[in-house]
Amino acid sequence: MNPEVLKQIVRSVLVAGLFIPQLLTAQLGGQRAFEFLNLPNSARQAALGGVNLTSGWSDPGMLASNPALLNGDWHNELVIDRLGYFADIAQTSVSYARNIEKAGLWAANLTYLNYGTIEGYDENGFLNGDFKASEFVFGLSHSMAFGPFQAGSTLKIAASDLGSYKASALLFDFGGTFKHPEKDLTVGLAVKNLGVLLSDYTEDNQSELPLDVQLGVTYKPEFMPFRFSLTARNLNRSDVVFFDPKANTLVGATEKEPGFSEEVFRRLVFGTELLLSDNFQLRFGYNHLLRKELKQEAASGGAGFSFGLMFKVKRFEFSYARALYHSAGGSNTIQLTTNLSGIVKKKN
Repeated sequence: MNPEVLKQIVRSVLVAGLFIPQLLTAQLGGQRAFEFLNLPNSARQAALGGVNLTSGWSDPGMLASNPALLNGDWHNELVIDRLGYFADIAQTSVSYARNIEKAGLWAANLTYLNYGTIEGYDENGFLNGDFKASEFVFGLSHSMAFGPFQAGSTLKIAASDLGSYKASALLFDFGGTFKHPEKDLTVGLAVKNLGVLLSDYTEDNQSELPLDVQLGVTYKPEFMPFRFSLTARNLNRSDVVFFDPKANTLVGATEKEPGFSEEVFRRLVFGTELLLSDNFQLRFGYNHLLRKELKQEAASGGAGFSFGLMFKVKRFEFSYARALYHSAGGSNTIQLTTNLSGIVKKKN
């Protein structure tokens, strides 16, 4: 098949899954609008399994993961992040943090997801022109510290433009962390994408928002160069396992109904960082839900696994992550972080 034709097919399927969720009730994904808000927003997050809210006190790219991580070390830090997704779909994110005198710690994030140009067809299958599709979210975050505890919140405005279908929403993220005063231990809680629809794709549509409650912990043993993270997500959902008993009526089908252990492990995301030095790190992650939902019967293609690295050169920090989704490929994330204070001082 021609690569360009394949890209059009993949792009069309992904977009269709976003704005006609009522037709996709057989899958856990695709039932809610603004699902792009669940895509990794930083190279660290992508490398650590796609979900993490407790690692990254020195990484402003983690702002969208948990606003409670916003701290004074992020002052004047600028982060530019690009996620290369499937079929030339790309997400670009820019974050900036600042400690404002008398106003405290504030940060802003703008994320733009571009689906590109898609061929449009009518109900009879005839081509009726192309259309463009994109989504974006702008967030403003604030945090405060109370001893070893820190709380943060983000006000977000999200918009979805899928051809003639448009939607918008007002959302909030709330986060809290406990950072042990002596040990390298962080415990965090986040409630993400709580809000209301300002407008929906159609008058009859009743889109749901991708509300998610997450709980996480990150710990580095004192005499080990490793930092370990465990994150639980979808804690607000009673069921994260889809099983179709009719599928077992097919010839050769051997799938069994998932039990309690699957309900637990599909909510968990594991991450490990190898801290070789202050200027160089390796990162690894495993997402069990992605592996179970996306792997093929014959070939898993490493689905659910992710890895990445970080290195610093003077005042610039570079990060890269590769997340494996399917035997057909995965996503690549690159990130650049710099402190604008150092650049300004050098110019002066």
